[in-house]
Amino acid sequence: MVAKLNEKPDWPVYKIKLGTPDDLEIVRQLREQTDAVFRVDANGAWSVEETLRNAEAMKPLGVQFIEQPLAADNIDGMETIYRESALPVIADESCLVPADVVSCHKRFHGINIKLCKCGGLTPARRMIDHARDLEMQVMVGCMTESTVGISAIAQLLPLLDYVDMDGAVLLAEDIATGVTVVRGQCHFPDENGNGVQLIKQGRLLS
Repeated sequence: MVAKLNEKPDWPVYKIKLGTPDDLEIVRQLREQTDAVFRVDANGAWSVEETLRNAEAMKPLGVQFIEQPLAADNIDGMETIYRESALPVIADESCLVPADVVSCHKRFHGINIKLCKCGGLTPARRMIDHARDLEMQVMVGCMTESTVGISAIAQLLPLLDYVDMDGAVLLAEDIATGVTVVRGQCHFPDENGNGVQLIKQGRLLS
């Protein structure tokens, strides 16, 4: 993980995927490499006790929040974490579609919206509005997706507290040009709409 971090040095924020017996040591080792903000994603792998313990230990290590610490169906456990965690918690697998937002209220401090899971920009806007009505924070994330998906996320940036839109950077070969992210800064193209142009065999398709 240190080697992976050093492939993209000097970024202002790193998201760290966890869910191992050595999670705290991983964060400590990565902290020795950078002063950047850390956001950790436990992918539902922790228990309530482990989450509370890790939150307490990771807060002084510069971790901003914890994403999906418990399995999506552990609703009672999230109520405890919401009350007692030293760090904010953000729902991912617990909040897939607009109807899930209300069930996350007072169990999570915010939600992470994935356009590919919720059905696109229109349901994502509904989720953002509902979360704001409930005074929850809003993040939009991505999977390992092309510049097509990343350019769609970029249209929502003014509405968000946090964003994870590095999916296209992780691809060996992209299928489109459009919005790019360079060291945490979003760059919009001059083309109309969302700026996407598909690539076929090295040529842009108009």
